Amino acid sequence: MKDTTEVRDIIRKFISSSISIEGLGDDDNLFESGLINSLFAIQLTNFVERRFAIEVGMDDLNIENFKSIHATAIFVASKLAVRAVPVPLATLGRQEFKEHS
Repeated sequence: MKDTTEVRDIIRKFISSSISIEGLGDDDNLFESGLINSLFAIQLTNFVERRFAIEVGMDDLNIENFKSIHATAIFVASKLAVRAVPVPLATLGRQEFKEHS
């Protein structure tokens, strides 16, 4: 699993390659500063999904999750952590167990 620092660096590189801006801080609010618009927000969520192999669900489409490099890195790291937690077989129903075996 990638740590938050590595995730943050990957996200910063993507944003920097898409937007020409110097001195972008990890906690700078991307939306309030006018650096990104709704189209770029969609591009960012698509990048995050592809690069980290996670799903950004409708409930995840909250500006707080993507307002800064740091916020996005924390969001991605939390998704990766949830994905890394194994599901005990005892919690699977019989039908689900058959499908996974």
